[in-house]
Amino acid sequence: MSERVDALARDYTVALQAYLADPEEPGLERAYELGRRALADGLGVLEMATVHSRALPPTLAPPVDETERVKRLEAVERFFVEASSPFEMAFLSFRDANVVLHRLNDVLEGQARRIAHALHDEAAQLLASVHLALADIGVHFPDTTKAINDTRGLLEQIEERLRNLSHELRPPILEDLGLVPALEFLADSVSKRWGLAVAVHAEIDGPVPATVETTLYRIIHEALINVVKHARATHADVALKKEGHRMVCSIRDDGIGLDATVTEKGKSSRSRGLGLVEIQERTAALGGVLRLVPNADRGTDLTVEIPLER
Repeated sequence: MSERVDALARDYTVALQAYLADPEEPGLERAYELGRRALADGLGVLEMATVHSRALPPTLAPPVDETERVKRLEAVERFFVEASSPFEMAFLSFRDANVVLHRLNDVLEGQARRIAHALHDEAAQLLASVHLALADIGVHFPDTTKAINDTRGLLEQIEERLRNLSHELRPPILEDLGLVPALEFLADSVSKRWGLAVAVHAEIDGPVPATVETTLYRIIHEALINVVKHARATHADVALKKEGHRMVCSIRDDGIGLDATVTEKGKSSRSRGLGLVEIQERTAALGGVLRLVPNADRGTDLTVEIPLER
């Protein structure tokens, strides 16, 4: 990174000096191209400010009178503004994309809610009709009792699966009681089903947008499933707090750490990778940041920060 900053600073200084000698449009076009180059090289606004500060001493060093000094400072300002404009355009594009992603996420959540209700209500009614039809067949054809009972067993399995799918698409407890009770219920379910002890610590002061609540719930759910399947952990801590205009969520486990992304045969664990990709996509959809690092206990710390709309 420092080599790229040094190279850019040299070219920036030369271009700025040329613009001060001939403050015409081509000089500003050169500034814009330098800004685009910095952006393409992965440099940020702070690095760009560093480049600009390095270019100032040699360009302002020659002694000039007050009028000339003011003109130079104004030209330097125009040059820097033009060099910084690609960053502003990138920020505006990111902001617009983030708004679109928020809306898309809302649309998807609305669809998930409708599908969940359809699975829970409409499918359940249809299956109830099948049960009644089987009961009627049993009355008229007593010799089919065993076959009917076997079919009922399959129907009950289907009903259970549909209930689970409905709850995963839109957990009723999340909608009725809120995020913290939903997470506590989730932690209890994970503990009972897979034997992973899960503790939830939440510090939330004030309301949280429904979209953010749903996203955090799904992220935590996916993260705990990852821990169960791949981390060989016995305990996980879920911490959730509201810090200013953002929600911060962390999932910490005592498993085998990031090495869990590789199987004993040395091949990448595809399912774990897909789980993390889903978490990353959900986080990015709300303009958030995902961090995944090993912790001191050899386990893994997964942290998600999601901004709240102001």
